[in-house]
Amino acid sequence: MEGLVKHFPLTQGILFQRQIGAVQAVDGVSFTLAPGETLGIVGESGCGKSTVAKLVMSLEQPTAGHIRYKGEDITQLSGRALKAVRRNIQMVFQDPYTSLNPRMTVGDIIGEPYEIHPEVAPKGDRRRKVQDLLDVVGLNPEYINRYPHQFSGGQRQRIGIARGLALNPEIIVADEPVSALDVSVQAQVVNLLDRLQNEFGLSYIVIAHDLSIVRHISDRIGVMYLGKIVETGTETEIYDHPTHPYTQALLSAVPVPDPAQSGLRERIILSGDVPSPANPPSGCRFRTRCWKAQELCTQVEPPLTVPEVFTDPTTGAHHPSACHFAEEKRTVAGA
Repeated sequence: MEGLVKHFPLTQGILFQRQIGAVQAVDGVSFTLAPGETLGIVGESGCGKSTVAKLVMSLEQPTAGHIRYKGEDITQLSGRALKAVRRNIQMVFQDPYTSLNPRMTVGDIIGEPYEIHPEVAPKGDRRRKVQDLLDVVGLNPEYINRYPHQFSGGQRQRIGIARGLALNPEIIVADEPVSALDVSVQAQVVNLLDRLQNEFGLSYIVIAHDLSIVRHISDRIGVMYLGKIVETGTETEIYDHPTHPYTQALLSAVPVPDPAQSGLRERIILSGDVPSPANPPSGCRFRTRCWKAQELCTQVEPPLTVPEVFTDPTTGAHHPSACHFAEEKRTVAGA
């Protein structure tokens, strides 16, 4: 993705509508995804994570920017060309119940992609393929004639994952794949995703609120705030050497498993509310809630680059951060 922008127009009037502004859901987001890699995208509600997922899936058209898949700009595709690309980029949705048609059996749900792409599985072979997929995600193949309401939440999410695997994709976009599940079931689904990635060579874009889940499954992480990525790096760089104040505030809210260590970490409480994406602050978008904000932050938007103070590659903080006053802050071990 290169400079991806998505603005939703705000209109006024009923018969004669006129645009009075725009919600800047995504504003200049760029990242890459390597084969077999997992990119985690984190941030609070309303920061634009799900809009990024919709743009990758071509469910929304970008206002500006490009999405390149194997060198081809898929934002300009339509018809058969777009259909061919969508076969290789599938999605796992957040709610494992509302994303499954209650009137369809599991076999019909998982086999529906074959109706759209019949070249993947001839009609006489589809039942066997669906049963194989059920087995792959840890469900009994004999469940093929059951309906979604006959399964638990974790089992329904496994059905959604099986549907995403039906067309042998290369990329899976998982939008909050475990947030609607019990904690004990979350670990099972995350371990399933990890196993499937190793087995099928999948690349993941995982969107989540739970920072512990993202750390467990991701190779690289992008932290979003108000439509922009403010810090990006490897799992170790983000969690052990955060430099952006927003990232540090997010990590300070993660529960520490060891009670003896919990009192050693400073809790950062952000003041104020998230600004409206229809009228974001000038300069740095985080400055209205940042304890480091200075006059420079109101005038100049900080670029997403490696801060000069961290250009030494031997330091753990050698990764891009969009802050004029980036400063490494070590986290408590095990956080």
